[in-house]
Amino acid sequence: MANKHRKFKFMNVTFWISFSIIFIFALWGALAPEMLAAQAEVTYGFIANTFGWFYLAFVLCLIVFNFYLAFSKYGVIRLGGDNTRPKYSFFTWIAMLFSCGFGVSIVFWGVAEPMTHFGSPPPFDPTIEAGTPAAARVAMWNAFFNNGIHQWASFTFVGLAISYFIYRQEERSLISDTMNPVIGDTGKRPFRNAIDIIAVIATVMGVATTLGLSVLQINGGLTNVFGVPAGTTTQIIIVILMFIFFMLSTVSGLDRGIKYLSNTNLALALILMITVLLLGPTGFILKTITTGLGDYMQNFFQASLRLDHYTNGTWVQEWPIYYWAWTIAWSPFVGMFVARISRGRTVREFVLGVMVMPPLIGIIWIGIFGGTAINLDLFHGTNITSAVAKDEATALFSMLEHLPFGVILSILSIALLFTFLVTSADSATFVLGMMTSKGDTNPSAVVKVIWGTLIASLAVILIISAGLNGLQTASLIGALPFSIVLFIVAISLLMSIRQDFRETRMKKDIEKHRQIAEHLEQED
Repeated sequence: MANKHRKFKFMNVTFWISFSIIFIFALWGALAPEMLAAQAEVTYGFIANTFGWFYLAFVLCLIVFNFYLAFSKYGVIRLGGDNTRPKYSFFTWIAMLFSCGFGVSIVFWGVAEPMTHFGSPPPFDPTIEAGTPAAARVAMWNAFFNNGIHQWASFTFVGLAISYFIYRQEERSLISDTMNPVIGDTGKRPFRNAIDIIAVIATVMGVATTLGLSVLQINGGLTNVFGVPAGTTTQIIIVILMFIFFMLSTVSGLDRGIKYLSNTNLALALILMITVLLLGPTGFILKTITTGLGDYMQNFFQASLRLDHYTNGTWVQEWPIYYWAWTIAWSPFVGMFVARISRGRTVREFVLGVMVMPPLIGIIWIGIFGGTAINLDLFHGTNITSAVAKDEATALFSMLEHLPFGVILSILSIALLFTFLVTSADSATFVLGMMTSKGDTNPSAVVKVIWGTLIASLAVILIISAGLNGLQTASLIGALPFSIVLFIVAISLLMSIRQDFRETRMKKDIEKHRQIAEHLEQED
């Protein structure tokens, strides 16, 4: 009877309201995709134009806050008991971090973003012409910046807050419970439910659109390599195959499915990176990464707060602000998954591992793949820039076809994309199960299957109706109110961690005095 009750624990307000709202958006995206896209663009455009400055300042503050906790006296606090040690090895931990959604993004944009900036440079220096060496340099460091630690600041903060309250304060794994020191441990159900519902909706919409866009990229790769027709039928078959694999992984559990797939993902990504580094213009790539990192660090603070309002431009809205809104909207999903796999890490280990390692891998990936594409266009007369402008989903494969063993590398890239998609969907179903099961860290298979089916169905509906971009933009609108929630969470975390540190130090002092007293008594 208890097992049956646990199986249907998700039958609650958070589940039903979020499910209903997502269903309405799915219908809107299916029946009137152009209307959804237009309304979402207008709303997001207003928010980005009016509050873009806030997104930039807020994410920079999160970076400072995360580093403060890591390098302050609180950095030694362990997420769990003082004697708790991590369950997963460092490699597996990083692999699971990288595979929970943003590995797909790096593979998609690793060539597409720098080549986009190369063909259409950011509008801050009018003397830079498209397709020139100066444009190449600007393109690389801006791609590094947009995919650097700013992208992981929100994930790190939310993951740290959830980890701390789960493993140190024994709270449930819900965003709403991380605010307890500020709003109280009980009551305020409507407010708590609203926060958790927003988190669920943002997760489902973000994951569904990301899966849909990645399916388009896989289809582009299959067309490029094998001549498979690009179209709805092929894309639906890809979704069905993905659904079968991630359902098998989901049912097998966190310690088997996601763990093994994540290790496979990172190993395959490293193999591809090393292979392209050796087959491509090795010296040029290494110099590109070095120069790009130097430019990234030199321009870090200036770019963090840069706006283009004097020229009435939209580049900042379309790139960094879009990314920051995306990461804030996705932070409940990624943060909760990261928290689930990080028990036993210290605060310092957590911050440095989550906010530094995945971006570092992403930057190296962009340096290798984007650097190779820029080298081909600059010095070998290829026209990858035009191919990217026509279809961003084919960017990676347009570059690989110019390398030795390009077909083999393209097949490996398709396999990597597919496994990334499976682990992303697997991670999402696991987290959604937790969110809608009152914070249960081991949600039942039933709720995970329900959310997995909904995500796959939503992706198919949006692919058929061409409503992916509209729903993706709509998912970003919730980032603004959610950033206010994160501000409250920051206050809550700081209050709790300070009190925890004082109590821990007091206990150690008492224990120390007790041991001294016992030693003196033995001497007497």
